[in-house]
Amino acid sequence: MKITVKDIAGLVNGKITGDENIFISNVARIQDARKGDLTFLYLPQYKKFLETTEASAIFVKPEETLTRKDLTYIIVENPDKAFQKIITEFFQPEFNLTGIDETAFVHPTAKLGKNVAIGKFVVVSENCKIGDNTKIYHGTVIMENVEIGSDNLIFPNVTIRENCILGNRIIIHSGTIIGSDGFGYSTDENGVYHKIPQIGNVVIKDDVEIGSNVSIDRAAVGSTVIEKGVKLDNLIQVAHNVKIGENTVISGQAGVSGSTKIGKNCVIAGQVGIAGHLEITDKVLIGAQSGISKSISKPGVYFGYPAKEMSVARKLEAHIRNLPNYSKKIKELENKIKDLENKLISSKEKDLG
Repeated sequence: MKITVKDIAGLVNGKITGDENIFISNVARIQDARKGDLTFLYLPQYKKFLETTEASAIFVKPEETLTRKDLTYIIVENPDKAFQKIITEFFQPEFNLTGIDETAFVHPTAKLGKNVAIGKFVVVSENCKIGDNTKIYHGTVIMENVEIGSDNLIFPNVTIRENCILGNRIIIHSGTIIGSDGFGYSTDENGVYHKIPQIGNVVIKDDVEIGSNVSIDRAAVGSTVIEKGVKLDNLIQVAHNVKIGENTVISGQAGVSGSTKIGKNCVIAGQVGIAGHLEITDKVLIGAQSGISKSISKPGVYFGYPAKEMSVARKLEAHIRNLPNYSKKIKELENKIKDLENKLISSKEKDLG
């Protein structure tokens, strides 16, 4: 792929300073870029690379000082978004899987839409329905009665278990399991655990992306629901009967316990743990490694264990960091009080004498 700087600037409504006829053949980070590459400068900590980058062209903000004559600048309001747009338009990887591989097994009762592509050693079980233009890569297993919509991309070694329902334009990365059994047990009078059958399913709505090695458990009864536009990072556990609201984003190694409901447009950072049977309202941001032990009914930013509103959490953290100073100050005050007490006792003894 080769495109000119002029074409790039036209697509993102950018202003060019330098040679508009330079050809761009690749994109790269500012510190890694070479001749022929397009890069961008957005965060101030990367400005140190501006004088040494070997890129041919760079997206910068209007306020940036343009010091290099050998570098073509494309001036835009949001360099990161412009860069993403160029990648999406010109440099996205192409997935050329077509047809049904001879090693795949598709049950005779399964119904496939137009242009469905199925890779090596894929299993599509009985009574499954798969919509148009869906690509299913090598080693994926789709069990009985699964319904999958159109324009989906399922990477290698995914498992979608029985009765689950997936919408349209969903991306599922390798190693993920949709519809594994929920963690449900009860104990008898002897303290022995007995499995509670998990007879529900998982419902995933349109435009969801699920990272690698994610586990989304089927409901005990009813459905575990991932609403439209949700984005899940790698290594996330979603327990049975959880509901995640539209356009919520969850980062890696987070875990959501059973029957918890998460609202719309939430951001849950890495390694957050959320207890079961809670409700988190819309537009909540939870900081990394926080623990959620109670429901959250007010939009805002929360952090800590147990999680608190950020303003409270920061004050507590400041006090914790100052504990050594507090301890020293308390000891000094105790010594002063003791000295005053000794002086008072001595004074009283003199008066009595």
